[in-house]
Amino acid sequence: MIDFQKDYILENDKVLLRPLVENDFDQLLRYSLNELDIWDFNAFGANGEDNLRQYIKTAIENRKKQTDYVFVVIDKLQNKMVGSTRFYLINQVTKTLELGYTWYGKDHQETYINKNSKYLLLEFALEQLGYERVAFKANIANKRSINAMKSIGCVEEGVLRNFSFDAKGNRIDLIVLSILKDEWINNVKSNLQEKINRK
Repeated sequence: MIDFQKDYILENDKVLLRPLVENDFDQLLRYSLNELDIWDFNAFGANGEDNLRQYIKTAIENRKKQTDYVFVVIDKLQNKMVGSTRFYLINQVTKTLELGYTWYGKDHQETYINKNSKYLLLEFALEQLGYERVAFKANIANKRSINAMKSIGCVEEGVLRNFSFDAKGNRIDLIVLSILKDEWINNVKSNLQEKINRK
């Protein structure tokens, strides 16, 4: 199970994930100021300087509360911080968690960043930490995100109707997907590794 006191570092030859800290503000600010549409589907996004400060503050507080474990994503090939992702809704009893609130700068979307990051996170959660299920959710209108989830091997489970809201306050449906430990070990891991090797 996850140890919230421990600073986990996950990496391969292309990406490195480490816990988000307050000092990451300066490196993430360019995305908050210059790429506002990154946050369109997220009601709790980091668009603008004040929202980014609150985003980081909340992430750190939630780690202390043991509800979220937030990572920054670093592109090792470019030596550049390119986004963030997190484990949340972590249940130590049922051995389940959700992986989400993922965002990347525009230049790093649909590149090697997402598949490499998800591989590291899934391997960590399902093999090293002992979780049995990793779930994902997305705004039903966010086709880019849904396609990315399916491309790494997520299985669609259904739609939660009128479940949340977007950055403009509009009510939205959320699609739910997941990967189970057995699926990961039996085929998802090897299939994702093959896709990573092709890039």
